[in-house]
Amino acid sequence: MKKANPTEQSYAELQSAFDFYNRTLFDDVLPNCMITLQREKRTYGYFSSRRFVSRDGQSTTDEIAINPAYFGVLPLTEILQTMVHEMVHAWQAHFGKPGRRRYHNAEWAKKMENVGLMPSSTGRPGGARTGERVADYVMEGGLFQLVTEELLSTGFQVSWIDRYPPVSLPEVPVFPHQLLLLPDESAHNEFFPEASQPAAYVEMLVAPSKLNRSNRVRYRCPHCNTQVWGRPRLRILCGAESCETAIFQVS
Repeated sequence: MKKANPTEQSYAELQSAFDFYNRTLFDDVLPNCMITLQREKRTYGYFSSRRFVSRDGQSTTDEIAINPAYFGVLPLTEILQTMVHEMVHAWQAHFGKPGRRRYHNAEWAKKMENVGLMPSSTGRPGGARTGERVADYVMEGGLFQLVTEELLSTGFQVSWIDRYPPVSLPEVPVFPHQLLLLPDESAHNEFFPEASQPAAYVEMLVAPSKLNRSNRVRYRCPHCNTQVWGRPRLRILCGAESCETAIFQVS
């Protein structure tokens, strides 16, 4: 029996998630985009407006990038949460008015709530809904939770995960979005001064040294005793050759 093509399988899964959420959360109004896997440092993903152009110059398309480095250590729901987070930015780019630079405005926050994700600067209840650094969490009984349960009931999964995930994860992902305007719009990129790329919302993670570590757990590989810190209930696989992707245990 011929083995599955990992490229086709991985991208088909992400595309099916996009299509499902476009239908169930956005009334199928979002245009198709280029979905990519990108290993941007300290990011879960990003949305980049009109990032790709056809070779004949007649059309452009947006990009939604997802970082595969975290596929093996994040719950599947959080990977899907990242996809929807970026889709809200896509919705605002086409049907609303994005905030200047990396600012998450009230329109963006309201749409996030409408789809069942509560914006929060801390990633937990009580955080600010707008600002430069805004994460989100799943609203109990909200639309995202309900439709995601439907999706997962079909057996949806992300089939391929990184054998060498990051050695540690921030406790709370914080997403300062940076809107880099296209060159003909004469923008200066204050977040990445050296960059010359088209419009991009970049999902950044707070550096571990700046986080409150009171809710972090120490994990240990049962074979080589490698230790990492992360939030509770993570599934971490060891990347050492001799450990054969052993699952880290709480220590």
